[in-house]
Amino acid sequence: MEIFRGISVSPGVAIGEAVVLEAEEYRIPYRVVPACDVPQELERYLDAHKASILEIEEQSAHLRAHLGRDAANVFDWHVGVLKDESLNDHIAGLIKEKHAAAAYAVSTVMRSYQRRFMQMSDPLLVERIRDVQDIERRLLRHILGESREDLAHLSKPVILVAHDLTPTQTAQLSDTRVIGVALDAGAATSHTAILLQSWGRPGVIGLGDISTHLSGGDTVIIDSTNQLVIANPTEATLDEYRQREEAYSRFSHALDDFKDLPAVTRDDVPIALYSNIEFPYESRAGIAKGACGVGLYRTEFLFLRPEGAPSEDQQYVAYRDATLGVEGKPVTIRTFDLGADKYTQQRSYEQERNPMLGLRSIRYSLRNLDMFKVQLRAVLRASVHGDVQVMFPLINSLMEFRQAKMTLHDAMEDLEEEGIAVNRSIKIGIMVETPAAAIQIKEFCREVDFVSLGTNDLIQYTLAVDRGNERVSQYYISSHPAVLRIIRDVVRACQQAEVECSICGEMAGQPLYTMFLLGVGLRTLSMAPANIPEIKKLIRLVTVSHARRVARRTLGFDTDRQVSNYLRDEMRKLLPDDPI
Repeated sequence: MEIFRGISVSPGVAIGEAVVLEAEEYRIPYRVVPACDVPQELERYLDAHKASILEIEEQSAHLRAHLGRDAANVFDWHVGVLKDESLNDHIAGLIKEKHAAAAYAVSTVMRSYQRRFMQMSDPLLVERIRDVQDIERRLLRHILGESREDLAHLSKPVILVAHDLTPTQTAQLSDTRVIGVALDAGAATSHTAILLQSWGRPGVIGLGDISTHLSGGDTVIIDSTNQLVIANPTEATLDEYRQREEAYSRFSHALDDFKDLPAVTRDDVPIALYSNIEFPYESRAGIAKGACGVGLYRTEFLFLRPEGAPSEDQQYVAYRDATLGVEGKPVTIRTFDLGADKYTQQRSYEQERNPMLGLRSIRYSLRNLDMFKVQLRAVLRASVHGDVQVMFPLINSLMEFRQAKMTLHDAMEDLEEEGIAVNRSIKIGIMVETPAAAIQIKEFCREVDFVSLGTNDLIQYTLAVDRGNERVSQYYISSHPAVLRIIRDVVRACQQAEVECSICGEMAGQPLYTMFLLGVGLRTLSMAPANIPEIKKLIRLVTVSHARRVARRTLGFDTDRQVSNYLRDEMRKLLPDDPI
C-alpha cells in the first residue's frame, strides 16, 4: 500500500481500478490475452519496436541535416534503450509468460524504468525520465495506432491517473465513467482544478509523480476530503473507505433536498447563490442545483480548445445559450482572462518569464483590441436574450476600467449602426483581484455598477504566491488574516457606497468560510454548481447575528491556523454529520 498527499479540488471518496492516461491520451488497462493470441501480441510488440527504431533514425537523420550532429545525438540514447536486450526480454517475457497484452507489457516495463530513474541521486539521470516517457509513448503509438481506446468508451467505473489534464480533456470527463481523478501536476485554482470542481467528483492534484507509480488495473482510493490517494490498499483500509464512500453518498443525496429551498438564514435574511460556469450547458446545471443565475461565466475556456480562437458568431451562440439556460435569471459574463495560459504563451514570439505578473487578463485584452472588441460585440448581441451583465477581470486602475468601458461603448455604437439590437443599459462591473484594486475600492465604486471579489487571484497577489505552482501551494492560504481583512474592507466600502458586492472565487463554495463571509456583510456568493446545496444548508442553519460574531472573532486572530481551526469548529457545530 502506498499513500500520496496532494491538493483536494472537490470533496468525497472514490474507489476503483486505475486507468493511466498517457500524454497522447492512450488508455492502458490491465489486459491478458488467450494463449492462442500470445504470438500475435508478441509480433505486435516486435513490429512496434522495429518501427520505433526506424522512426528515430529517420528523425535523427533529418535533425543532423538541418540542425547538426549535436541535435541528432539527443536521440542516440533513445535508440540505445530500445536496443537494450534486458528491456526487450522483460517486455517479451510479460507477453509470453503472463499473457499480457503488448500495450500493457510496454507500459508496465517502461514505468518500472521511470521509477528507477526517480530514485537516482544524479539530477541529470533523473531528467532521463522524460526520455523514457517519450520512448514509451512512441512504442504505444505504434502498437495501438488508430485503434487506441479513449475515455469515452470505458466499460466500467475507473479512477483516472495522469500527469496532467488539459481543460479540454477535463471538460470531457462528465460524459465518461471516470469516478475520480489523481494528477501529478496542478494547483488548487488552476483551470484544470476549477473544471474538476465543476465536475463535482473526487479529485486530488499536485501529487508529484503518482502517474509513474501506478499501472492500469491497480486498485486506487481517492480520499479528497483528506487530500490523499491510496494505491493498492490493504483489505482493512478498503473496507474502511467503502464505509466512508457510502456515508458521503448518503450525505450528498440528502443535500439534493435543499436545491428547491430558498437560501435564507434562520433570522430571515435572503442570500443569493449563483453558479460559476465555463461552458454554456453548465448554466442549466447550476439552475438544477438551486442557483439564482450565473455569477461568473469564465469565457476564456472558449479559447482553450484545439480549434483556437472562436469567431464572433461562435461566441455569440455560447453566450446566448448560457443566457437562455438560466430562464431569465442574471448572467455575469467575464471577459477573457487570457495571457498566463498555455494558449497565449505558446503563440507568443517569446514566452514571458513570469506570465502571472505579465500581459494577462484585461491588460491582454486592451493590448489586443480587435480580439477584445469581437468578444464585446458577441456579449452585447447576447444581452437582448436576458439579464446579461459584463465584468472586467484584474482591473488594477481606473484608467484600465475607463478604457475597457470605452471599448464596450464603441462596440455598442458599431452594432447599432449595423442595425443590431443591444441592451444599452447593460450593467458593467469589475473583479477585485489585486491589493491595488482593493485599496482604491472607494474610487471604483463611483464608476462601476457592481463589484465581485475574485479571491483566487486576490490571494495570489496579496501573498505573492503563484496559484498555479504546486511547489508553493502550502503558501497559498485562503485563511490568511491579511486576505480576510481585505475582503472585509472591500465589502464595507461597497456597502457605504451602495454598490452591489459579491464573491466568486473558490472561497465562496467552501463551507469553512460561509459564516465569515456572511458575517462581514456578503449577501451574494457565486460558486461551482456542485457546492450550492451544502452552502445553502449551512446558510439555513445560521443567523446573521451569529455569523457576525464569528467574523469578529476570526478577524482578531494572528495566524491562518488559528482562523482555520476556529472556523472548522464553528462549522462542525452546525454540520456535525458532514463527512467533509
